[in-house]
Amino acid sequence: MIERYEYSGITWLDVLKPTSEEIRSLMYEYQLPPTVAEELMLPSLRPRAELHPEGLLYLVLHFPALRHTNSQSRSQEVDFILTRDTLITVRYDTVDALHKFSKLFEVRSILLDRGEVPHAGHIFFAMVMKLYRSIGHELDYLRDKLEDIEKHIFEGREREMVVALSHTSRDLLRIKQALFTHEPVLESLRESLLALFGAEFENELSTIEGEFYRISSLRTMNGDTLWELRKTNEDLLTTKQNEIMKKLTLLAFVTLPLSVMAGLFGMNAQYIPLIGNPFDFWVIVLLMVSSMLLLAAYFKRKGWF
Repeated sequence: MIERYEYSGITWLDVLKPTSEEIRSLMYEYQLPPTVAEELMLPSLRPRAELHPEGLLYLVLHFPALRHTNSQSRSQEVDFILTRDTLITVRYDTVDALHKFSKLFEVRSILLDRGEVPHAGHIFFAMVMKLYRSIGHELDYLRDKLEDIEKHIFEGREREMVVALSHTSRDLLRIKQALFTHEPVLESLRESLLALFGAEFENELSTIEGEFYRISSLRTMNGDTLWELRKTNEDLLTTKQNEIMKKLTLLAFVTLPLSVMAGLFGMNAQYIPLIGNPFDFWVIVLLMVSSMLLLAAYFKRKGWF
C-alpha cells in the first residue's frame, strides 16, 4: 500500500508491506537503482546508509517494537530513500510513530517557513525526531514503571515484582538491541546528508544526534535503576527466605526432644523408668513440654525467634 503526500514540489511516499508490482513502479518512476529496489523486497538484517551517484540516499534503521504495536518481532525496520525533493519510507509492519506522523502531517509546519527553500530533508528530520521521541516516551513510561516497582518492593511484594522486573528488563533489552547500531549509522549518515542537502542541514543533523544521545542516556539510566532494583529485590527475597528457613529449623529443633522422648518411652524394653507408675503419662508429658519450653526460652533469649 502506498500513501502519497505532496507540497511545493516535495513528495513523501509512505509504503507499507510493498508488493513486487509496487516496488517495480517506484523503481521506474523514481529511477531507483536495481540494488535498492531488490533490498526493498524483504526486510534487511542490518542497518546502513548508502549514498548513490544518482544523488540518492538509501538508509535502513531499526526501531524497538514495544507497546501499542502489532509486531511480534523485537524491532521494526524503516527504509528511507532520499533525494532532494522526494522521501520514500518503506516499512513491513505498522510503526506507530510513523502512523501518527502521517495522521498529523502538515507540511507547512514541518518545512519550517523561514524563507529557505524546502526540501525532503526537512520531512526526514521531523520524521526521525518523531521516531526517536516515541522511544523517549517509552523510556519515560518504563521509568514510571520502575518507580512503581520500587514502591511495591518495599511494601513486601517482592515475589510479584520478579515478573514485573523481568518484563521491564525485556523491554529495555529490545531498546538497547535496536539502538545499538544507530550511532555508527548516524556517523556515516552525516557526510551523506550534508552532500545531499548542503551545509545548512548541519543544525538538523546535530539535533538528531542530540536526541539520539538523549534517549541513549535515558536508556542507560533506566538500565542502572533496573539493575539496582533487581539486586535489592533479590536481597530482600533471600533475607525473607532465610528467615523462613531459620524459623522452620528452630521449630524442628524445639520439637526434637518430643520425638526423642516419644521414641525412648516407646521402646519395647523389659524395664523403662516411670512406666507403670501412677500418673506416668502425665509425668512424661510434663517432661516433654518442659524441655520444649526451655529450648524455646533459650532461643528467645538469643534473639533467634
